Amino acid sequence: MQTIVYKWVKTYGTKALLLVSFCAMAVAANGAEAEKDDKKSDTEKEYNNWVEFGFGGAAVDGNRASFQRRMGVKQGVYGGVSDFHFEQGVGKEGLFKMDGKGIFDYHDYKLQLDLDFPDKYYIRGGYSESRYWYDGSGGYYPFLPYYLLYDDNLHLDRRDVWIETGLRFPDLPQITFRYERHIREGLKDSTSWGMSPSSIYGYRNIVPSFLGIDEIRDVFMLDISKKIKSTELGAGFRVGTQDIDNKRYERIFPGAGAGLDRHITQRDYVSPDMFNVHAYSKTWLKEKTLFTTGYSFTDMDTDTAGYRRYGNYYDPDFANRLPHFETFDNMVGGSLLKQHVATINLMHIIKDNFTIAPSVKIESSDIDSVSSFIKPSFGGGAPWNTADASSQRSLIDVSERLELRYTGITNWVFYARGDWLQGDGDLSERLTGDPLPLLNNLNRSTDDSRYMQKYTIGANWYPLRKLSLSSEYYHKIRVNKYDNDGYIPPVPVNLYPNYFSRQEFETDDVNLRLTYRPLGNLTFVGRYDFQYSTINNRSYYDSLGDLETAKVTSHILSGSITWSPFNRLYLQGSVSYAMDKTDTFADTLTGAAYGSVLDARNNYWNASLTLGYALCEKTDLETTYTYYRSDNSQDNALWGLPLGSNVREHGVTAGIVHRISNRLRWNLKYGFYDYTDNLTGNNNDYTAHMVFSTIQMRF
Repeated sequence: MQTIVYKWVKTYGTKALLLVSFCAMAVAANGAEAEKDDKKSDTEKEYNNWVEFGFGGAAVDGNRASFQRRMGVKQGVYGGVSDFHFEQGVGKEGLFKMDGKGIFDYHDYKLQLDLDFPDKYYIRGGYSESRYWYDGSGGYYPFLPYYLLYDDNLHLDRRDVWIETGLRFPDLPQITFRYERHIREGLKDSTSWGMSPSSIYGYRNIVPSFLGIDEIRDVFMLDISKKIKSTELGAGFRVGTQDIDNKRYERIFPGAGAGLDRHITQRDYVSPDMFNVHAYSKTWLKEKTLFTTGYSFTDMDTDTAGYRRYGNYYDPDFANRLPHFETFDNMVGGSLLKQHVATINLMHIIKDNFTIAPSVKIESSDIDSVSSFIKPSFGGGAPWNTADASSQRSLIDVSERLELRYTGITNWVFYARGDWLQGDGDLSERLTGDPLPLLNNLNRSTDDSRYMQKYTIGANWYPLRKLSLSSEYYHKIRVNKYDNDGYIPPVPVNLYPNYFSRQEFETDDVNLRLTYRPLGNLTFVGRYDFQYSTINNRSYYDSLGDLETAKVTSHILSGSITWSPFNRLYLQGSVSYAMDKTDTFADTLTGAAYGSVLDARNNYWNASLTLGYALCEKTDLETTYTYYRSDNSQDNALWGLPLGSNVREHGVTAGIVHRISNRLRWNLKYGFYDYTDNLTGNNNDYTAHMVFSTIQMRF
């Protein structure tokens, strides 16, 4: 028992003590102000500060990891200070504010301090910590076991620390300095699943994998701005450093014996150092003409390192690794990015009801990368070979936009936009020393060009005081072209994008929106979205010309109703239905390949109904029902894995809020959820009960 208490205090005691101390200090500091209000009645006093304590928990029957990922709530009991706010005047004009929360055993912490003297200066800072849950389960295949190789209740903690200060004297330049530190640490699921032992239909990649995340990012920012007559000028810089040391843990052929069962660890270390400088200007040339410019330069120098090792356990040292031809080690390298971005914008009000806004952006980037690593021979053993890789990438993009807005017709708003982009680039790639025949002595150059056009028109119409209609349509086309030097590897298999000479993406999208209030207590909202896209490709070595390789069709219908038949009662209901289908050219294959590629479908329902009732002047009741359903599963076991989604979820919540006094409020909420996922063989199903209660005291 002493050990458990010690661990709890060590883990949470410092944060708990810190937060409770701040709360106590705030209450004590507020005591003097409270004495001044003692002569007022409780209903006459204003309470701008509060502390709220919350306690709750969740009980899960079924897959705990699936529940925690979907709901973002941990199983078990948790509680603490769910919300805290304190503010107090400083001197004649200053204001000090403090906000925080701390849910212990839940990793949900926040503390923010703010001291502000208007038109002089301010300083603020804070700390926050939150936990995100992930489900580390793998895939499901009906002819193989469902692999549970480790605890799939994974989580990732994010911690942020920041401080900001600024000078705001009216006649001096506005100066702002900010420092941030962001940390991500923990485990999360990976979709790079490992390969299973063979089934009657061959091997399948369903073995669960997970990622070890260890990232730290520091950012320093300084911005200065000054208004001179009708022009505002600003400039600043940003310096950032990162230390990313992530690992992917994968397992192949589990249970197949010492000769096949392998643990794979791939380490990806990246350490970028970034420097950015930027400036802008904003000028009202005339009363109705605004002219702005901006420029940004970024320099990023990145170091990389890593390895991929196979072993009888995760992350073996070099001496204990097992031979495999996909192993690599001692990888070191880096890249250097230089980017320039410039923008010019103009907004001119031609008449009081007609506005035109053209803009231009130019972006130029150059990236040079190098790396070297050692690899075993094709058989996975000695001799080791040293491979060297390098690439150079350059691109320049010019994009333009023209916006028009017209309000000259009563109860109408019309708008239109045109977006254009033209770009050119080149890519050089080299790889020598790799023992794999497909990659050995890669040396190729690719020139690419792209252009994009997007045209948008829309209107808002208010025919009646209680009725509004809106509609928008856009047409977008993007074309990518590739011209390479005709490199052909040692065997007749090429690498992206060498087998393309042209890609074309075309999209049409339209949406309609309606809001109708036939009565003061009744509102209807409806929306319909339709999108149709086509993808055409042209092979570099094929004489077939353009082929329509995919069509994507999407319909989304949604609506809601809000009704308050009398003052104490309100109802809110909503429903949405999405139909999405991707039809590929490959699904027309016949013969032995028939059925190897299926159309992708993504159809689903969402519905909710909320009922609220004011039981009395001090007590409110609310209950909500939610429903989600997707049924797109397709049995593709012969060629791969079951595809799509087959999920059903019901949720019911009920809550009560009771205002005990003007200073004290109590809240209780209960939730029940039932979740089934047939596509995972029902391995991710669960039912869950959740309870959370808070009591808030204002002072």
